[in-house]
Amino acid sequence: MTVPFPQGEETPAVSTHGLRHAYGDRVALQDVTVSVRRGEIFGVLGENGGGKTTLFKILSTLMPPSIGRASIFGQDLVAQPQVVRRRIGVVFQHPSLDAKLTVRENLTHQARLYGMRGKDLEERIGRNLERLGIAERGRDRAETLSGGLQRRAELAKALLHRPDVLILDEPGTGLDPGARKAFDDYLADLRQTDGTTVLLTTHLLEQADRCDRVAFLHRGGMVALGTPDELKSRVGGDVVAIQCEDPGGLRLKIRDRFGLEARVVLGALRLERPNGHEFVRGLVDAFPREVRSITFGKPTLEDVFIHLTGRAIREDSEGDDTHSGGKEV
Repeated sequence: MTVPFPQGEETPAVSTHGLRHAYGDRVALQDVTVSVRRGEIFGVLGENGGGKTTLFKILSTLMPPSIGRASIFGQDLVAQPQVVRRRIGVVFQHPSLDAKLTVRENLTHQARLYGMRGKDLEERIGRNLERLGIAERGRDRAETLSGGLQRRAELAKALLHRPDVLILDEPGTGLDPGARKAFDDYLADLRQTDGTTVLLTTHLLEQADRCDRVAFLHRGGMVALGTPDELKSRVGGDVVAIQCEDPGGLRLKIRDRFGLEARVVLGALRLERPNGHEFVRGLVDAFPREVRSITFGKPTLEDVFIHLTGRAIREDSEGDDTHSGGKEV
């Protein structure tokens, strides 16, 4: 799916056109075209191996694309990488803090890469640590911080040079739900107070739900783009997930009895029905011995992804629910 650049609007904060990248014979990205508005919180959601990290590496100037172009505020990432790097802040999926240095020392070394020195630097470090609620830990070694506090220190480091665009690769990885929500709240405040554009890759549904818009990447291609509510409206009705001993066998029985096609996803049967609560009663009455449990509820972004691709976002993970947030009967 390609999305044209908006006509008659200001230069996008981030834009790509026909982006393709391959590692040998394996295509990691194919024909990704998108524009991210100034001040937008934009999420890229997809399964592991879907192309998110490759896109992150290209946008953070770590590698050039095989084909296509990408720019930050109209400045080409390949032709003008040094200019672009001064306009972006980057937070990697895995911690980039030096564990043996203090938080302040980590920030100081980062700032010197941008030529910052002296009193102004000390003031910036102090403001960033205070703003992120870790000023009292500035003299502590990075290895003594919790995962949530390390994420805050990473963000404080990335913001030292006041970037226009903040690029985050899986920023919720390793954080508990409370720390993740606090981190997302700060991103929203950063956009509100500084007008910073935020682009993040994620496989976490609650994090994607808080973005202004979300793009779905699947097998390197962009299969959908829109606000979370727009994307959820693509699913027809409630989502019903059925746990049973024999998903394949029950799938055939549901087809014969109700004329409906169910999908087997993560070991459960899944289908979409208006008024799911009414359908659930009929299903239990029809197959009381086969059905172990049923959940139903309004669609999530995971459900949209399954609707479009036939796969769960983390289909390779054991124990993940096909549909979360529903009612169990």
